Amino acid sequence: MKKEITNYIFIILGSALMAFGVVAFLSPNNVAMGGTGGLSIILNKLFNVSIGLLFAIINIPLLIISTRYLGKYFAIKSTIAIIIISFFIDIFTHFFKIPALSQETLLATLYGGISVGTGIGLIFKGGGSAGGGTIIARIITTKTSLKTGTVILILDSFVVMATAIVFNSIELALWSIISIYVTTKMIDVVLTGRPNGRVVHITSKKDVHQLGKLINDKIGVSGTIFKGDNLSLTQSNFMIVVTVPVNRLNSLKQIVKDYDNTANMIVMDASQVLGTKFIN
Repeated sequence: MKKEITNYIFIILGSALMAFGVVAFLSPNNVAMGGTGGLSIILNKLFNVSIGLLFAIINIPLLIISTRYLGKYFAIKSTIAIIIISFFIDIFTHFFKIPALSQETLLATLYGGISVGTGIGLIFKGGGSAGGGTIIARIITTKTSLKTGTVILILDSFVVMATAIVFNSIELALWSIISIYVTTKMIDVVLTGRPNGRVVHITSKKDVHQLGKLINDKIGVSGTIFKGDNLSLTQSNFMIVVTVPVNRLNSLKQIVKDYDNTANMIVMDASQVLGTKFIN
């Protein structure tokens, strides 16, 4: 029960943030977001029907169809999210009369994308969906070999092209692409967290067990040593894999360089690091 309450709090907060981004930044500057939200902004300019109402009209039939493919529980939560988003968009527009917070297209694009992306991420965390683009993609992927990301990219491309045609502006279409990108990155940040660590793969011709001990002693991080073969299968190698906070990465590099300046290192982002051993 507590978990469900938390999920609905995420959905409500996410819906409010998404609606705020649309009303305060994107719509006043004719910058579209991806999916059915962007389509609603475009249709609003064509027919002067409220964005919230258009958002509901477009999405609810898709949610009804999705029940068959994605499950009743998901469809119910998503329907609630879409109704709340539509409500917030219209109440922010007509009751609170929130003005455009920026007439600068760059600022509107960035902050609109941040607000919408954070909102959608919270809705996803609550187990819902924020619009038909994702739903259409998931339905299509059940019937074809296309991947969800590919379908969403195609749908967003149509929204961008529609932006260029309706507003007669290639520039606004380009701003919309940036908005979609920022939104996507913010969804990732909300769902997986910002990269707060690095995963480092280290190979050395010297004794990696000794190197591992040096790393542990000097910067207090532990890792794992793997044994493997090179591609020609003629020689066995050992590889150290460690996860380090960003602020200790340079120290790790220096330790490895001092021990073996011919050692190879591969550094990758770790979007989530769980466990008590990792202290930033």
